[in-house]
Amino acid sequence: MRLIGLAGWSGAGKTTLLAKLIPCLTGQGLRVSTIKHAHHRFDVDQPGKDSWLHRQAGAGQVLVASSQRWALMTELRGAPEPSLEELVAQLAPVDLVLVEGFKRDGHPKLEVRREANGKPWLHPDDPMIRAVAADTPNPAGLPQAGLEEVAAVAALVLRFAVPWRS
Repeated sequence: MRLIGLAGWSGAGKTTLLAKLIPCLTGQGLRVSTIKHAHHRFDVDQPGKDSWLHRQAGAGQVLVASSQRWALMTELRGAPEPSLEELVAQLAPVDLVLVEGFKRDGHPKLEVRREANGKPWLHPDDPMIRAVAADTPNPAGLPQAGLEEVAAVAALVLRFAVPWRS
C-alpha cells in the first residue's frame, strides 16, 4: 500500500481535485481509498435513524450494513483523536491511499493551492510537500501541475506516493 496526502487551505480545491483524480487513478487499474480529516463535529448518520439512535444511546461503535455497502462509525467519547497511522490501519489493503487534510502530519504531500484564496504557500514550512497542484507557479520550483491537469496531477501522485508502514 502506498500513501500521499493532498494538503492546502480550505477553499483551495482539494475535494474537487480528488473527485477528478480518483477516477483517473482507478481507470489505470489502481484500487484507491481515501481518508479525509474533518475539523469540525460531523455526522455521517441522520438523526432519528436506528444507527443514530444506537450512537446516541452510548454505543462505542455502530456498524451499518446492506447489500450495497457497510460503514463502521466509532464514537471517541472524549478519547484522543486517532493518528493518521491508526486510521490507515483500519483500511482494507489497496494500491493507493489518498489523504485529504492532515496537513501538519509527516507524510509526503502534494500541495493544492488556488491564488484567489489569498493564503500563503504551505511548502516553504513543510519539507514533506513534494509537488504542487496550483494555478500559479510555486516559488520553490517544486514539480507542478495545474489544478485542471488531472492526468499530470495523477502522475505526480504516483511519483511521490510512498510505501506505507504497517
